[in-house]
Order: sequence, then structure tokens, then C-alpha cells
Amino acid sequence: MKNNLFVTKRNGEKESIDLEKIHRVIAWAAAGLEDVSVSQVELKSHIQFYDGIKTEDIHETIIKAAADLISEETPDYQYLSARLAVFHLRKKAYGQFEPPKLYDHVVKLVEAGKYDQHLLVDYDESDFEHMSLFLDHTRDLNFSYAAIKQLEGKYLVQNRVNGEIYESAQFLYILVAACLFAKYPKATRLGYVEGFYHAISTFKLSLPTPIMAGVRTPTRQFSSCVLIECDDSLDSINAASSAIVKYVSQRAGIGVNAGRIRALGSAIRNGEAFHTGCIPFYKHFQTAVKSCSQGGVRGGAATLFYPLWHLEVESLLVLKNNRGVEENRVRHLDYGVQFNKVMYQRLIKGGYITLFSPSDVPGLYDAFFEDQDKFEQLYVQYENDESIRKKRIKAIELFTLFAQERASTGRIYLQNVDHCNTHSPFDPSKAPIRQSNLCLEIALPTKPMKDVNDESGEIALCTLSAFNLGAIDSLDELEGLADLAVRALDSLLDYQDYPIPAAKNASLARRTLGIGVINYAYYLAKNGLYYSNGSANNLTHRTFEAIQYYLLKATNLLAKEQGACPKFNETRLSQGILPIDTYKKTVDDITGEPLHLDWESLRASIKEFGVRNSTVSALMPSETSSQISNATNGIEPPRGLISIKASKDGVLKQVVPEYKKLKQNYELLWSIPNNQGYLELVGIMQKFIDQTISANTNYDPSKFVGGKVPIKQVLKDILTAYKLGIKTMYYHNTRDGASDDVEVEDDDCAGGACKI
Repeated sequence: MKNNLFVTKRNGEKESIDLEKIHRVIAWAAAGLEDVSVSQVELKSHIQFYDGIKTEDIHETIIKAAADLISEETPDYQYLSARLAVFHLRKKAYGQFEPPKLYDHVVKLVEAGKYDQHLLVDYDESDFEHMSLFLDHTRDLNFSYAAIKQLEGKYLVQNRVNGEIYESAQFLYILVAACLFAKYPKATRLGYVEGFYHAISTFKLSLPTPIMAGVRTPTRQFSSCVLIECDDSLDSINAASSAIVKYVSQRAGIGVNAGRIRALGSAIRNGEAFHTGCIPFYKHFQTAVKSCSQGGVRGGAATLFYPLWHLEVESLLVLKNNRGVEENRVRHLDYGVQFNKVMYQRLIKGGYITLFSPSDVPGLYDAFFEDQDKFEQLYVQYENDESIRKKRIKAIELFTLFAQERASTGRIYLQNVDHCNTHSPFDPSKAPIRQSNLCLEIALPTKPMKDVNDESGEIALCTLSAFNLGAIDSLDELEGLADLAVRALDSLLDYQDYPIPAAKNASLARRTLGIGVINYAYYLAKNGLYYSNGSANNLTHRTFEAIQYYLLKATNLLAKEQGACPKFNETRLSQGILPIDTYKKTVDDITGEPLHLDWESLRASIKEFGVRNSTVSALMPSETSSQISNATNGIEPPRGLISIKASKDGVLKQVVPEYKKLKQNYELLWSIPNNQGYLELVGIMQKFIDQTISANTNYDPSKFVGGKVPIKQVLKDILTAYKLGIKTMYYHNTRDGASDDVEVEDDDCAGGACKI
């Protein structure tokens, strides 16, 4: 065969097929791994050799064969296939396995317009030589197969038209670090570059899609989440729509607050005309969201928010379902319905909820967020005012309609606006929270714009990252990691571009960050703890106390060095009020764990020096980046010990960390009896997290009489979440049995933008 058949190499040259060479590459990839077989990969490959076959095609066939062998019995094939994929990727990028020198690589890609030219302005050759001393390309061999495919599909700098790839993972990591610390003093910056590089390349810190894909390139928009509010006017609605288009085109996930828009039939210009209501404007926003594809791959995605007491709520709640006709449905948005204590009290007491058009009840919409006592007083006052247009509906009927639509679509979300404002770093009298974002973990102040250049408006952006709980050995490690994460993300706020003045002014005035966690399920398994039985409550309390404490300590230290954020005076922190002062005390009933850290010294230091960042924490879904770190998603239990994730990059198998050692310890999603234990854990986390949490509820119909989930159970879980101080509720997942082992990657979350 060697003499008669030839292969075509990547450079176009031909040479005799060398089966031994193929064998050596597979053997190299198998070195040190358990329960993998080189011959098994060779057999599975079934390569049909023909004269002139490309080496590239041979390599891809072998990679796929190795990936197909990933199973619960043989999990290490995920590393064998990954190493083969790394070999293949480097050959494509560099024409050889060994990467080039860092400086030469940067010069080449800056000249080609792929990397930002500031890299060669801010750093000289000796700086890159220094970075080369701690750059470790062998870390590429620690990725799983799913991670490599995600890197190749989403993160590595490439030509998306012809498929050319220009870098491998360690260059990505080192250059993200170099860009984010470029403006630090020369005496200290390489130390920070090194520390941050080690943290991200060993998976202790996880970065979101916009940062990993964008930092080091000439495109400079890296915020994952964008919150846009509109007023009840055509100019403001059009300004919001224009902002949506700009940010969708730059890969951001959008939250739209349209709660102020008046109801159908409301008077316009003193009765000269009557209003067409919300639905035409929601359709307008849907068109804006879907108008730009993100990287040519998909349209954007957004969640639109409105209050439960809106006069049109019965029509709005059904906008996403498959019944009805196109004219009265707006199916390509997700929706966040806003609740508060008054709404829940009416439900519990068997009362009525009165619906109003926000335009008919002066002050009510603002009080809904800013002042709960004032809201209740105005609400009752307007209920008793016979001159105001209104509709009464039994609270149980309205809550049931909400719960039914949430259950049938899975994507009608919930925001408790009182918790978002009473347990918040912001003073609601100065900076109320009126919405969340696409994935329901951001809670930041917004203000409508009169037009797209209106500098008095406020578009909120949030920049994300996460601690990998599975990769830390002690909670003390969080202190150094928090310092690196806060410094890097804070630098990014000055590094990135802002296409709209309202976004720039708000971002630089509030400097908001959202640092969360990945790999929580592995963290519990490693410690022999479970979601469902309360065993994880105390460790969760200790862990999230440490996370919030060290993040606040880091931003306070940064404020001492660089000054507090300009709108520090609009935070509760400026009054010495911390998250440990404002949480829902019901949490104390489920854990008696005391506080372990020196909050009083931190409180005094924050009052004296301020914070550089108004917010520091948020718990996001982290679907894509958790795969890069070979971690479990965010705080979620895995669906299986092997997740089979269908994405645009194909079907990817991912095995839970330390599968062989810990497989008995993992509590899988559908083995958890109900939502109670999970919601209690979220409540404990929310005690400390200063923004909010992408928390899901999950239902297996087979566990209920008649194979149907009672709406009563859904409402009970919603009430439990409220009582525990949970601010938002994200997906409602129903087990359908057909796809238990396949998890579809939710590209609607801006390609992983807000699920880092």
C-alpha cells in the first residue's frame, strides 16, 4: 500500500501513505489515558483509502471515530479525541504541530488585520519574550473534545467564510490577558498578565463568549448583557429599537423593558386617536432583534418585560404560544412578567388583581419599582377611583394563566421587582431596577432614551465571568481569583467601544460587573452533598459568602487605587448597607450557618473609599463556557453523567468531571424529586449575590397522578421562590422522555453571550 497509494498533504505535496505514522499519532494522543485503545480507534475509523486522499480527511475521520467511542465505561476517549483535534487544529493554523513564537505570531496577525494593532503599541518584543516564559502550550492537551469543538466553532480567531483558523487556545488566553492589562503600570502589568493567564488557562476562571471571541481583535464590544428601556412615546420606542439593532449585531443578549407602553384603546393627543396597544410595538422590537444575524450564524434574542397588572396582560401572556394567528402572537421574543408583594398577597388571600394601563395611573409604574408601600397605597387608591379604566380578574385565574403559559412554552419568565429593589446594591429612590436581561441574571438601573443620541438615557451593560468551583481547593483561593477577575473586567470597561452614548455614560458611571460560578454540581459531588435533601445548604452558604466578600473586597481595593465609580452615591453601599443586611430572613430557617468573614471591617472600608464597581456578582447559565472548562453548567444539576449536546458544531459528548470516582455522588436532574431543595439553595445564594440568578424549575410529569403536572405545584414553587427572596425565575423545563440524554445548546442566549 505504501508504494501504490499516495496521500495529499496540507501543503499540496504528495507522499506515500504511511500507516505507521497514523498509528504513532493515535498512540501519542492515548498516552497516559485509562481504558482507551489505539487499535479500537483504528478499527472504528474504517478509513477508505484511495489515491490522493487528503491527510486532513484522514485526520478528521480518526477524530470522529475516537469521539464516537466516548461512553460511561470509557470516558477518557473525550481526551484522546481532543488531543487528536488539537493536533489537527494546529496543523491547520500553523502548518505544523509546534506553535510559532508568540511575538512572531502577534506581528503576523496584526499585519493581517486579525489582531488589534494596540498589542504592538502597548507591548514590545521583550514583553512578548517575557510572556513566552510562562505561556504553556501543553495546556491544550487538558481540553475535552467538546471544549475543542466549541473553541473551534466560536472562539478562535478565524475566517468564517473559508474556515481558516489563525490561532490555538493558549494564544487566545495569553492575548486576552495582555489586552486587559495593557494600560496597567509597566512595573506591575506583566505580573497581572501572568496571574490572569494562569487563572483562565487552568480553568479556575471562566470567560464569556464576547471576551473569548473578541478581545485581541479589532472589534471592541464585549459586554454580554444589554438592558434597554423604552418610554411610552414613538421617539423613545424608535430609539430603543435602534439600540437593539446595534447591540444584536455585536453578539449581545438583549433585555427590553416595554412596561410603560399604554394599553389598547388608550387616548392619544387628548382623544384625537386611540392607541393600538402593546402588540404592534412588541412586533416592532421582534423585527429589530431578528434583523441582524450574529456572525452570520443566527438572529439575535431578547426577553421583553412588562408588569402583571398591565391592562393587556391576558393578551400578552399568550404571545408566545402556538395557538392563535400571527396577528395576535409575537413568538420570537421571550417574556419576563413582573410581580411584587401586592400581587402575591392577592393570590394568597383569594382576592382580585386590578389591571390598568400605565398611562391612566400617574406614579403607579414608577412606585412599582421604587417604593413598595407607595405602590400599594396608589394601587388601592386607583382601584377605588371609578373614573379610571380598569379590569378586575381573580388573582388565582391570572396566576394560573401565567403558570400555564410558563409551563407550555418554558420561556415565560418571572421577575420579583420588589426583591430586585429591596435587596440590591442600588438605592431605588435614585437608581431603581426596572428590568432584567435575556437570561434573567442581571438587575441594573435603566432609563428610557428620547432618541438614540440622548445622553440622559441609560442603557445598562454587564460584563461577565465565573469562578470554577470545581477547580479550587480552598475558599481562600477565591481572594486572589476575585482580585484578578475584578481588575480584568474593570479594565475591559475602558477598553471596549460604546456605539450609543446612553450605554457609555451608564457603564462608565456605574462600572457594573457580574461574576458567577460554574461547576457547582461537581462541587457538590466532590463534597458528597446533594441538591434535594438540604445537605448542601451550609457549604453553599459558606461558599457564596466567600464569593461576595472577596469580590467586594477586590472592588473596594480597586477604588482605593483608582477611585470609586462616579455614581457610587446612588448605591446602598455608600450608606454602608451590604447584601447581608437586606436579604429575605426566611433563608435563616433553612441554614443556621453563621457569617465567617470580617464584614464589619469591609463595611467601614467601603464607606470610606467606596467601590470601583456598583455590582460584582450574578449567576448566569454559562452553557458554552462551562464546556470549555469541562465543567457542569452554572449551578444546574446535569441531565446525565454524559451530556450529549446538540449544537451547530454537531453532537458533542461531555462526561461529568471525575466520572469514575464520583459517579455515585452526582444527583441528576430528573432524579431530583421536586424543586424545593434546589430553590432553597438558590435562596441561600441570593442572600449574597448582588444581582440575580438564572434559576430554573424542572418538572417530570411521570411523578404526578395521571402523568400531568398540576398547576397548583407550579404556583407553589413560584410562591416558595418569592418567600426565599429569589429575584428571578428563568426556564420552566418539562421532561418529555424523548430527549433526556440530549441537551440542545440554547443558541438563543446570544450564542452563549449571556450564558458565559
